[in-house]
Amino acid sequence: MVVREAETEILTVAQVTGRLYADSSQVGGALSAQRITLGQGASGASPHHHTRASELFYVLQGAAEILTGDRVLTAEQGDLVVVPPRAVHAFAAAPGTEADLLVVVTPGIERFEYFRQLQRVAKGEAALESILDTQDLYDNHFDENQVWQQHLLRRARPFPVSVSSRGAGEGPGRMSRA
Repeated sequence: MVVREAETEILTVAQVTGRLYADSSQVGGALSAQRITLGQGASGASPHHHTRASELFYVLQGAAEILTGDRVLTAEQGDLVVVPPRAVHAFAAAPGTEADLLVVVTPGIERFEYFRQLQRVAKGEAALESILDTQDLYDNHFDENQVWQQHLLRRARPFPVSVSSRGAGEGPGRMSRA
């Protein structure tokens, strides 16, 4: 199978562009492959796991933060990260940069219709439940993950804030209202 970039289906939602290269049914179940381009600081996927497949991330350009299990690592251009079945994972462009990723799931899972449905949900054309109802079909099971949630909070608020019962502005690290 040969897929030229010009032949790929392109899906775009906000700062995320997906190019669909190969779906499982097109390659005898061997893999599914897509290219995900994340704008500066954009999130790619919320925490989830696959029960039957590993997911490979190769950073073509930029840098991505990837949750794998209970840690978040930064992968830069040329880095390869493989997440095994059942491991909770998520990814986003690293702060201050874009990320261009080749994503391969093996053995293959039908992914194209899943990505199309995600686009419909993001555009308000379909309900969120339509994705939740297909977790088994697409082997994409959503997870709560405190490590990722805390990481995203630190990204949004990079400076530590100390809260005290004393008045605002008392002591180091206190914030006062302007």
